[in-house]
Amino acid sequence: MARTASALHILVKHKELAEEIIQKLNKGAKFDQLAKKHSTCPSGKKGGSLGEFKKGQMVPAFDKVCFTGELITPHLVKTKFGWHVIKVLYRT
Repeated sequence: MARTASALHILVKHKELAEEIIQKLNKGAKFDQLAKKHSTCPSGKKGGSLGEFKKGQMVPAFDKVCFTGELITPHLVKTKFGWHVIKVLYRT
């Protein structure tokens, strides 16, 4: 079982915007450019990169996607912080 993961994410306040971002990604838009434009998280300035983190380090719903969701596919997750578009890069 994976103990660490690396992911990119874009945090927004509204589900509609998160869904629009996923549609743009599915049409070939660059994740880092969308993160810089839309993300309210400080990681947006780094193209949404969260780097590598350990299992249990993120809030539960976010953690679950990062450790069980399909790699590279954009996922939509709601947490107490808002709506996240998450792209899991790898697990180790």
